[in-house]
Amino acid sequence: MAENTAGSTVRDPEQACPIAPVVDIVFSRWTTPILWALHEFGRQRFVELERRITSITPKVLTQRLRQLERDGLVVRTYHAEVPPRVEYEISELGRSLAPLFATLAEWASDNLSKVDQARRDYDAG
Repeated sequence: MAENTAGSTVRDPEQACPIAPVVDIVFSRWTTPILWALHEFGRQRFVELERRITSITPKVLTQRLRQLERDGLVVRTYHAEVPPRVEYEISELGRSLAPLFATLAEWASDNLSKVDQARRDYDAG
């Protein structure tokens, strides 16, 4: 923290914002589609996720699943059989984000057309 000219302490806005760490975890690229697919369709194998999220590369899907597992939002289950089988499912911690996602979906439904209009107005002006 730094002091401003009046002598009071000024916090870095990124550190002062209490939701910044949540945004970094939950809203990084591909996290929401992966969590949504696991929440909506339940436990899935890698190839099933790959089919549902068609624009993600296998490398990126692997990276994101590992990060989500590390963050405790996804559970990976390895089945030692021939051939080996790996399944992914959303964890209880990941499921606890459902109300947040529901609120954001409602906001999107209510407001994305307004955002599109604002963009058109801005670009025209």
